[in-house]
Amino acid sequence: MLLKMTILSFLGSVFPVILFNIDRKKIIWTGIGGALGWIAYSITLDYSGSTVIGSFFGAFAVNIYSEVMARIKKTPASMFYVPGIFPLVPGITAYSTINYIVQGNFNEALRKAAFTLAIGGAIAFGIMLSSTIFKFINQIKKNY
Repeated sequence: MLLKMTILSFLGSVFPVILFNIDRKKIIWTGIGGALGWIAYSITLDYSGSTVIGSFFGAFAVNIYSEVMARIKKTPASMFYVPGIFPLVPGITAYSTINYIVQGNFNEALRKAAFTLAIGGAIAFGIMLSSTIFKFINQIKKNY
């Protein structure tokens, strides 16, 4: 199951990149970032049982990979982490929130909305924290 989802995450990161017209030489590398993020998410989800914590570590892994690849390929890190987090984005929970609102089930809509925001916040925090750590380490290397 993990292999199947990893392959689908790879494809889920590659196909939007094709639409964004990114350099063909970098398309495979963006897919690898999405696959690594999904692996980190899945492993963390298995051990913690929390989708929010899994999303945090998935985004953290994607962004560390993106920062490293940005240095290697001499391109902005956003070219790697934006498509890399696509498989982690809570699209179905956002859809469920709207669906519950339309049905008039506001209690369930509020619960799903809070869950969606928690996952989105975890993804944002994972990206922010890994970028900060990476820049801090580079600053230390530069000064010493």
